Amino acid sequence: MAVCARLCGVGPARGCRRRQQRGGPAETAAADSEPDTDPEEERIEAGPSPPPPRCSLLDLPPELLVEIFGSLPGTDLPSLAQVCSKFRRVLHTDTIWRRRCREEYGVCENLRKLEITGVSCRDVYAKRINPRVKSGRFLRILPDYEHMEYRDVYTCLLHRYRHILGLWQPDIGPYGGLLNVVVDGLFIIGWMYLPPHDPHVDDPMRFKPLFRIHLMERKSATVECMYGHKGPHNGHIQIVKKDEFSTKCNQTDHHRMSGGRQEEFRTWLREEWGRTLEDIFHEHMQELILMKFIYTSQYDNCLTYRRIYLPPSHPDDLIKPGLFKGTYGSHGLEIVMLSFHGHHARGTKITGDPNIPAGQQTVEIDLRYRIQLPDVENLRNFNELSRIVLEVGEQVRQEQQQEAGEGPSQAQDPPPREADTVPAEGSGKPADGEAAAEQPAQSGKGQPFVLPMGVSSRNEDYPRTCRLCFYGTGLIAGHGFTSPERTPGVFVLFDEDRFGFIWLELKSFSLYSRVRAAFRNADAPSPQAFEEMLKNIQSLTS
Repeated sequence: MAVCARLCGVGPARGCRRRQQRGGPAETAAADSEPDTDPEEERIEAGPSPPPPRCSLLDLPPELLVEIFGSLPGTDLPSLAQVCSKFRRVLHTDTIWRRRCREEYGVCENLRKLEITGVSCRDVYAKRINPRVKSGRFLRILPDYEHMEYRDVYTCLLHRYRHILGLWQPDIGPYGGLLNVVVDGLFIIGWMYLPPHDPHVDDPMRFKPLFRIHLMERKSATVECMYGHKGPHNGHIQIVKKDEFSTKCNQTDHHRMSGGRQEEFRTWLREEWGRTLEDIFHEHMQELILMKFIYTSQYDNCLTYRRIYLPPSHPDDLIKPGLFKGTYGSHGLEIVMLSFHGHHARGTKITGDPNIPAGQQTVEIDLRYRIQLPDVENLRNFNELSRIVLEVGEQVRQEQQQEAGEGPSQAQDPPPREADTVPAEGSGKPADGEAAAEQPAQSGKGQPFVLPMGVSSRNEDYPRTCRLCFYGTGLIAGHGFTSPERTPGVFVLFDEDRFGFIWLELKSFSLYSRVRAAFRNADAPSPQAFEEMLKNIQSLTS
C-alpha cells in the first residue's frame, strides 16, 4: 500500500486511483485481496536501501550503563573496564559496587552515613588503643569509611577472601571442630561453634569469634586474631590450596593470662564445660578434660581448616539431614553430621575425642531393617532387647554374605526386597510389609519408649515416645583409635529434630538434637562433591 501511494500520489486514507478505475464491487474486493505490489513495482522497490542504524552500548547514556553494569556479576566488571575509557569511567560509580556488595555478599551498611545494621558489628567503631601513645591518652583509630569506596570493599575484602566463606573443620588432632566464616556487616568473621554444656543437648549452640578481616585503609585488608581475652591483635591468613586455608597469630602473648596456665585452665574449663574441676567427681572425666586442654592449647598459634558441606536433602529421606549435637558419656557433647545414602544413614563426627576422632562414622543405620520394640515392661529388660537386635544383626550378616557370594555385579545391585520389614514382636524374623505400615509408629502416633535397665544415659530427659527404630552399628575403639570395630545397636527416631542410639556392648545411650543455626555458604555444589568430602575427612583420621 505504501508503494501504491507513492506511485499514485495519494495516501491510503484517500483511496487509490488504480483501485478506483476497476469495475464493480467484486473486482474491487478481488483487488483488495491482491497484494499492493506487482512485479514491476517490486523491481522499483528492490533498489538500494539505507543501512539500518547501528546500536552500541557506547551510545547509551551513563545512567543506563550504571543500571546494566550493576546487574552483572562483580567478577565480570574488570573485563568491562578494559573495553574503553567510557566504561572505565562508568565503573568508578560507587552505586554499582554497592549493589554488588549487597546482592552477592549481603552487605547492607552505608559507608557514607556510618550506619551499622548488623548486631555483631557494633564494635566497628569501638575505641582502639594506639601503643605509640605513651602519655596515657587514648587515640581513637577508626576505619576511614567516610572516604572508602564500595569498590575497595568488594575487591580488597569480599572478593579477595571469598574462598574462605563457608563451613570448615579445624585440624585439632582428634577433636576437630566447626567453623563458619561469614560476611558480617563490614567484616569477614570466623565463628567457632561449640556444643552446649554437657549434658543439656537441647540447648542452643555457643559460638565465639576466632578471627576477623576488615579494611582499615582503602587498599589493604587487616586480619586480626580474636583468640584470648586481650582483644583483637595482629594475625595472618593463607589459602593453602583449594578448600583449605590456615590462620596464624602473630602476637601469641595476647593469649596468655597473668595468672599463668592455672588461670587459663580454669577460664577454659568454665567456658568449655560450664563448671569447675571440683564439680567433676569422675576421675576418668577429669583426665579427659585435662588431656583436651593440654592438647588444644598447642593450637592457639596456627590452625589449618578443611572445607565441609552440609548434607544434601532428598524427598524420601527419613528426616531432614544436617548437624546434630549428641551425648558421648565422659567425652561430653559432640557434633555429628547425619546424612542419607539410599538404604543407609550415616552419622559422621565433626567433633571427636581420643577414642573416635573427628571425621569417622560414629553410627551407621540400615533403613531396610525396622525393629519393633517390645512393650514397655519387656523393654526394661536389657536381655530381651539385646536378643531381638542380635537376631536381626545375624540376619543382616547372612544376607551380606549371600550378596558377596553372588559376584560383584549382583552385589552392587541386589534384588529389591521389602524396605519396611519389621521383626515380629519377640523375634528377629521379618514381618509382613503391610503389617509394618499399620504399626502405631508408622501412623504417626508413636510408641512408648523407655531405656532398658542398666543402660546409662548422660541426659535422662529423653522423649518417652518414639516413631521408628532401625538396626544399626556403632563405632567403638580404644584410646588413640586403636582396635576399632562396629558393634550392633538400635537407632531410635523420636521426631524431626531428635534421635537416639543404644550401644548394646557399651550399655550406653546417646541422645542427639538438631543444630538449629543457619549456616551460610555451606551447601555442597553436587552430591558427588559431598561424598568426596566425607571420604577426605575420614581418610585424614584413619
